[in-house]
Amino acid sequence: MRAREAIAGYLFVLVWLVHLAVFITYPVLATFFFSFTSYNIVQPPTWIGLENWLTMFTSDNNFWIAAGNTAYFAALAVPFGQIIALLLALLLSVRVKGIGLYRTLYYLPSLAPPVAATLVFLLLFSPQQGLVNYVLEALGLPTPGWFTDPEWSKPALVLMHFWGMGSAALIFVAGVKEVPQSLLEAAAIDGAGPLRRLWHVTLPMLSPVILFNLVIGIIYSFQVFTQAYVISRTTGEPLDSTLFFMIKMYRHAFNYFQMGYAAALAAVLFLSVLALTGLVFYSSRRWVYYEAAAQER
Repeated sequence: MRAREAIAGYLFVLVWLVHLAVFITYPVLATFFFSFTSYNIVQPPTWIGLENWLTMFTSDNNFWIAAGNTAYFAALAVPFGQIIALLLALLLSVRVKGIGLYRTLYYLPSLAPPVAATLVFLLLFSPQQGLVNYVLEALGLPTPGWFTDPEWSKPALVLMHFWGMGSAALIFVAGVKEVPQSLLEAAAIDGAGPLRRLWHVTLPMLSPVILFNLVIGIIYSFQVFTQAYVISRTTGEPLDSTLFFMIKMYRHAFNYFQMGYAAALAAVLFLSVLALTGLVFYSSRRWVYYEAAAQER
């Protein structure tokens, strides 16, 4: 019986194991192999050792520009995105009539195709005809050039990123619903106000959800591509301010057919995201609260 159950279990997960091996494990291993080769798709790859890696870190100035732009985007998009999603979740957790409709409306923007959403934002942030600058001018505020200004192009992309925070907010809503009301009521009886209940009860109980959204946010923020590609194709204009890491990889892979160098860039991106997520998980032992673990103690 145990053998039959084991065989049945392996058969159930066989499709997933095949997917893991063919579409995840093999591409990752192949990427690391090609990163040590000179490969242009047409001819077989030639082993060149660490040449791609040395070129990347020592003589490719655009590498550091792309890394800096990506880090800048992630440093703004991840923390502020989590805060906005959490505030939306708290707002959407209020018990009022028609709250289901409001949750649907806040989630709908995340379903919009990225290309279509980017085109809409290009119109909204147009320096001459855009609605955003029209409102700013009416209020007597400065009107930036947004995507035509290297100082404002990345902040504009960060603002565009907040458009799709409905998914993270929905996950936070589910977490807020799981906070025990008995704890909130006990804190209120002890004299804790709304902010103290939020800080000392709600946020600790939400910490596993915060960890999940934080890791997902880090992974996706380092893979920003579609919006920047629609805005500038692979040029990185204005003045390389939208040259993100994925754009640089695409440029070397499909514009210059330097697949080996693009694979080295992909390997660096993979290792960087792996290190950051590992650091987050390591630090989570200090700030993530698991109720089941606390009960076992």
